[in-house]
Amino acid sequence: MGSGRDESSDYESSCSSITGGISDMSFGSSSSISVRSLGAVSFASSRSHKPHRSNDALWASIARLRASSGLVTLNHFHLLHRLGSGDLGNVYLCRLKSSSSSSSSLYAMKVVDKEALAIRNKLQRAETEKEILRTLDHPFLPTLYAEFDASHFSCIVMEFCSGGDLHVARQRQPGRRFPLSSAKFYVAETLLALEYLHMMGVVYRDLKPENVLVRDDGHIMLSDFDLSFKCEVVPRVFKQRLAEKNNKGSGIQPVLSCLYGGASKCTRNNGDDDQDHNEVEGADTELVAEPFSARSKSFVGTHEYLAPEVISGLGHGSAVDWWTLGVFLYEMLYGRTPFKGEDNKKTLINIIKQPVSFPKVAYSEEMMRAQDLITKLLVKNPKKRIGSMKGSVEIKRHEFFKGVNWALIRSVKPPEVPRELRRSARSKAPAVPTPPLMMLTRNQRDQPYKIPPQHFDYF
Repeated sequence: MGSGRDESSDYESSCSSITGGISDMSFGSSSSISVRSLGAVSFASSRSHKPHRSNDALWASIARLRASSGLVTLNHFHLLHRLGSGDLGNVYLCRLKSSSSSSSSLYAMKVVDKEALAIRNKLQRAETEKEILRTLDHPFLPTLYAEFDASHFSCIVMEFCSGGDLHVARQRQPGRRFPLSSAKFYVAETLLALEYLHMMGVVYRDLKPENVLVRDDGHIMLSDFDLSFKCEVVPRVFKQRLAEKNNKGSGIQPVLSCLYGGASKCTRNNGDDDQDHNEVEGADTELVAEPFSARSKSFVGTHEYLAPEVISGLGHGSAVDWWTLGVFLYEMLYGRTPFKGEDNKKTLINIIKQPVSFPKVAYSEEMMRAQDLITKLLVKNPKKRIGSMKGSVEIKRHEFFKGVNWALIRSVKPPEVPRELRRSARSKAPAVPTPPLMMLTRNQRDQPYKIPPQHFDYF
């Protein structure tokens, strides 16, 4: 929405695309934790289990409506105006008819025409997006407040992000690029969102500034999951001795927990327990839940953000999200993508053949760290790309993120806070004189008031 890119370059294209929710991926072992099993849980049973929404007034309003009416329908909403449109449908700003007119009671409603999508063979994409949204509960990902059908339209109600998207925000920056500190903040929060998605068995595949929205408090929300696909995840525990943690080739070994090895493998005598305790003493363990076995051959995404393995058509997995993270960071810092050519064909050739290069700017140690991370994210061989071994764990340890407190990142003040910007703009606005009151005759007071047509809400 509001994209300055060539929209014809987006989404699935060409006969190399493989459609269908199951046929374009291969699954790992049957002992893995799968988002497919999570997605099978009905929305009715999962909607009350959203810990991050416990103090959300919007969530409470929907809960009260559902308690009083039983079902949430289109008739409960005023659609105010269209926010934007995408390949699958339109997004509208709306509010509950029972709520006040304050800005804190606004929602975003995505409306898709199921009949039109069925003709275009894209209905499964809309269904997959809803399945993914039902499972999400993360501060940097959307909350699905309600979903319902109205005639041949499918509607999903989510959060409204008053700050717009990072593509528009970048245009407002000097030189149309973010300061390094701002770019680090937004990329760090985006990385956490991708980490959670991968843990849930979701490969995102559509990271770009247009899909990173800014909430009212300035923190980000990743949006649009119609190009994502689901797969199974086998969590692994890695054990590494602390003395060897920073040494290359230190012999990291995956350790399967009792959950995946069976109860018999967890039964030891006291002597074995002591021996096992001695083995892990002085060692650092970390959990890695990354969909390494995910595979798809669909040609989907925005041309400037496509990974080499997507272009080749030989199959790609979760490493495509780390490639797009590199392109994303590059665009945030330099105001353009690294491989953009004269047209889409030239762009794809550049992605396959051209090494990444950087504009000549004032160098600093932190900028060199950023370039080093970008270079490692934009390795053309996905098996050698940073994140290919242990996912986000590797990327979060990079020197570029030195000083980032990942556990308390929501406590950091964002570079821009939309509600503070609005408050500041109102305080600087010139005062508007109050017009004198008009005295009405008795006949005028008794006549019904006619609302001008332009004040009606529309669909």
